[in-house]
Amino acid sequence: MSAKQGEGTRRRLSTEERREQLLAVGARLFSESPYDEVWIERVAEIAGVSRGLLYHYFPTKRDFFAAVMDRESARMLRLTAAEPGVPVREQLTVGLDAYLAYVEEHAHGFRAFHRAEASGDRAVRRVYRHALAAQERQILAAVAADPEFGPLHERRGETGLAVRGWLAFTTAVCLEWLGGSAEMSREQVRDLCARALLGVITP
Repeated sequence: MSAKQGEGTRRRLSTEERREQLLAVGARLFSESPYDEVWIERVAEIAGVSRGLLYHYFPTKRDFFAAVMDRESARMLRLTAAEPGVPVREQLTVGLDAYLAYVEEHAHGFRAFHRAEASGDRAVRRVYRHALAAQERQILAAVAADPEFGPLHERRGETGLAVRGWLAFTTAVCLEWLGGSAEMSREQVRDLCARALLGVITP
């Protein structure tokens, strides 16, 4: 088959498929390098598209980064999703292992995401709040389904506040751990975070 025929049979990506391709490239690059060292031109080059097309999907580099983080936050929810019928204590270790493995593998992106949120970046803060709310709902649903932790509906406001505090605590611990100031193994960080969550949700 000639090159011309090959080009004719090559399937064009749909808008959604192209967007997903660009986000996947971005996720890899932001995990490998600090934010300032990731260039839009490089993303376009790897994806085999023009820089103009990338900007058609994402007007600025910050918009692109926020979209990548939104995609990765959804992926993290899937990785740590609760398994129906399994007690929270049994799931917590597995979920935290998955979370910490991801954080360690995507250290540059994790740090950049939280730095941008702390600086008040509007696009990233919107993604951050959405991700935080989704994580809170996922944890509360798992806790509510576990008889060990009592009638959650009677103290939903209190437990929700406790879970939000735990999520902030876990983020802070992970940032310290990645920065090297906390000389702890992944298992030690996991156990610390697990004890903290069990402490705040236990009746």
